[in-house]
Amino acid sequence: MKKLRIGMISFAHSHAFSYYRELIAIENAEVVAIADENRQRVQNLLEHEHISYYEDYRSMLQLPEIDAVIICSENVNHASMVMESARAGKHILCEKPLGVGMDEMEIMIEICSKYGVQLMTAFPCRYLPAVLETKRALERGEIGQVIAVKGYNRGTAPEGWFVESSLSGGGAILDHTVHVADLLRWLFKREPLAVYAEQGHLFHDLEVEDSGMVHIEFDQGIIAFIDTSWSRNRSYPFWGDVKLDIIGTEGVIHMDAFAQTNEVYSDLEGKARWSYWGERMNYYMLQDFVDSLIAGKRVPVSGEDGLQAASIALAAYESIRKEGKVTMK
Repeated sequence: MKKLRIGMISFAHSHAFSYYRELIAIENAEVVAIADENRQRVQNLLEHEHISYYEDYRSMLQLPEIDAVIICSENVNHASMVMESARAGKHILCEKPLGVGMDEMEIMIEICSKYGVQLMTAFPCRYLPAVLETKRALERGEIGQVIAVKGYNRGTAPEGWFVESSLSGGGAILDHTVHVADLLRWLFKREPLAVYAEQGHLFHDLEVEDSGMVHIEFDQGIIAFIDTSWSRNRSYPFWGDVKLDIIGTEGVIHMDAFAQTNEVYSDLEGKARWSYWGERMNYYMLQDFVDSLIAGKRVPVSGEDGLQAASIALAAYESIRKEGKVTMK
């Protein structure tokens, strides 16, 4: 069996550990090496797994046996790591957001094309059962013509580099808008025409915004509104939510992406919590990435998809600065 040999660049984003666990369960994938400038961050992994470690990811990229890399660094480092990986001839799965500026994302995509490598953006929400069933219902025309959508992506506030604008590039608007923006584009096959947004510092004492309201006008008359925030406190039973209320001419779809939960009441934790039992979205995303590259097919979520989703968040920041609606280019 042909296997895709993978190197992982940076474990700054916690998703990297989840991706690693899922990758070792994928039969036609093999994690060859990991790279992280902070050895302490991956020390536990190195002690329990037989895997090569590199402090400098550029050294790991020189390994001829690596076919592809997965990048889970701080947001501001995505661009340089993607371009270095492309020049080394490695296919790439990059954590969202793809980048923190339009110019750098366009260059990332251009460099990957120049060196003949594929660039995929990590949008695992596409693989959730509720999302897939919503897509099928829309394709069947069950609610007629879509008129408006209200989206939600509300979570608990992260820590560390996520709340440092010099490393993250933004706060809750950048962090949480992109997932819902990608779903809107994918579900409706529509592109944004204009964006209006407002931000707030309502829940936490942070240098970046912890809440936002993003209003999007799509072509063919669809209006969307996203509640994007870090508004869930530590006592909330789950990390957050991804939801869509889709209003059509003949009905309404309410999609709750993480509704597959059990209620758990624990004296040890001192609070109620939800234990998610649903499908493994990261596993299916990674399997799709691996299968596509082995078969020589186009990856299912492109760099262009990542750019378009991030462009909505970046337009939201421009709208906030200008205090008005921004027309998409």
